Amino acid sequence: MLQSLYDRTIRLADHPHALWVLAFVAFIESSVFPIPPDVLMIPMILARPSRAWLIATVALVFSVLGGLLGYAIGAFFYDSIGQPILEAMGKGHAMQEFNQRFNDFGFWAVLTAGVTPFPYKVITIMSGWTGMPLGTFIATSILARALRFYIVAGLLWGFGEPIRDFIEKRLGLMFTLFIILLIGGFLVVKYI
Repeated sequence: MLQSLYDRTIRLADHPHALWVLAFVAFIESSVFPIPPDVLMIPMILARPSRAWLIATVALVFSVLGGLLGYAIGAFFYDSIGQPILEAMGKGHAMQEFNQRFNDFGFWAVLTAGVTPFPYKVITIMSGWTGMPLGTFIATSILARALRFYIVAGLLWGFGEPIRDFIEKRLGLMFTLFIILLIGGFLVVKYI
């Protein structure tokens, strides 16, 4: 089933209204959809490299807007369902502790999920659920998604088809390694 959804998404890249389809996919991927917008971005940019930056911008804007929907889902369902259940179980304080710990590292969670293969939608929902400050969530989402989409667009614009295999198979790993090194660097500076 997932393969047929992937194949259908690839076919949409040739549609005359592909930018609108990309906007829709980027929006819903940030809260519920399993296929990342890169699947559409890559063939769209390869077909029309002169539009690489426009395509990346559409993916960025609608991904962040979709992230706000994910944030709202987390905020809405926690307040109406999750919190009363936890309080009835006498665990309301445990959630407050978890929220504080998540929000202490929330910038890194959003940044990591925004640029790596980790499902961004999980972090958007968690951010709303834990009450992460909305400004922090938006700023980090913009940074993370801009890094991801503009790097993909830049690589495709600069190198074309030969870089496609690298992007599809290894870019997630490279971003993950980058985040690990970045966090490691901050920890070294903090504790040395």
